Amino acid sequence: MSLRDALRIPEWQVTDEAVHAARRGFLQTLGAAPVLALAGCADAEPPAAPAATVTPEQARSGFRTSEALTRIEDVTSYNNFYEFGTAKNDPSQAPKTLKTSPWTINVTGECDKPGQIGLEDLLKTSTSEERIYRLRCVEGWSMVIPWMGIPLASVLARFAPNSKAKYVAFTTLADPKQMPGIRYRSINWPYREGLRMDEAMNPLSFLATGLYGKPLPQQNGAPVRLVVPWKYGFKSIKSIVEIKFVERMPETAWHDLQPSEYGFFSNVNPNVDHPRWSQKNERRIAGTASKLFAERIPTRMFNGYADQVASMYAGMDLKKWY
Repeated sequence: MSLRDALRIPEWQVTDEAVHAARRGFLQTLGAAPVLALAGCADAEPPAAPAATVTPEQARSGFRTSEALTRIEDVTSYNNFYEFGTAKNDPSQAPKTLKTSPWTINVTGECDKPGQIGLEDLLKTSTSEERIYRLRCVEGWSMVIPWMGIPLASVLARFAPNSKAKYVAFTTLADPKQMPGIRYRSINWPYREGLRMDEAMNPLSFLATGLYGKPLPQQNGAPVRLVVPWKYGFKSIKSIVEIKFVERMPETAWHDLQPSEYGFFSNVNPNVDHPRWSQKNERRIAGTASKLFAERIPTRMFNGYADQVASMYAGMDLKKWY
């Protein structure tokens, strides 16, 4: 199957009609499009991160929201997880072939204590927390989800990252026997993502192991996934099997596929449109609203988490470092 075929999914499941028209043109030209070396790529480094200033009170204020929760039926049936298919309902309808126990994450790179951590050991030695976060997809829809999990910073600290660790790279499992979508070359597997070190250590960054008080379903990234609520959803990598501390900005899956559209930082920003659609508003899937006709609401800078994260980007050109 070609990349064009793999990405040709029912657009009504993705976003509104205007985006559908723009994407159709994109799919017709993607195969011939040159790979652009733009800002945000692995061989172009952004300015040094400023010293972030977030108080404990500011951090805690971002851990919950009073906004209406998205129904569990929608959270678990409306997913992007190409390892199990490219349509929104493919991941939830796929056979439950992912073996989540035992599950081990390898941690390597620029750290003094490299090693492995088993999910069961992680859960035994860490106190699980609930975080109610907004999730904003780059496609223009959003949810509010009650996650269960562990602060990312507390896990990374166990491996003692050293002074050369400027970024954290994450990798998803890529096993075609367990993940049938990998048989089709929709992206260059395995799925890869990354954060700058200060982003990874921010109190909001979270390793989720459950939602709605239950273990993560396969379609939501079982058994452990990243949740970075101020960034577009594709940054929240699923089914993590490797974490690596690195000195240079790592290449990421969607940037590798289309660098002009998916930058490394991918902060939610209503002032920077996607090349093919506006990011000024979003379709909120919450309460009992229909997924297709959900209320449109204005998108907030950093997805509403500016108090917790804006200081990390002080002085950065967020249109260049998108």
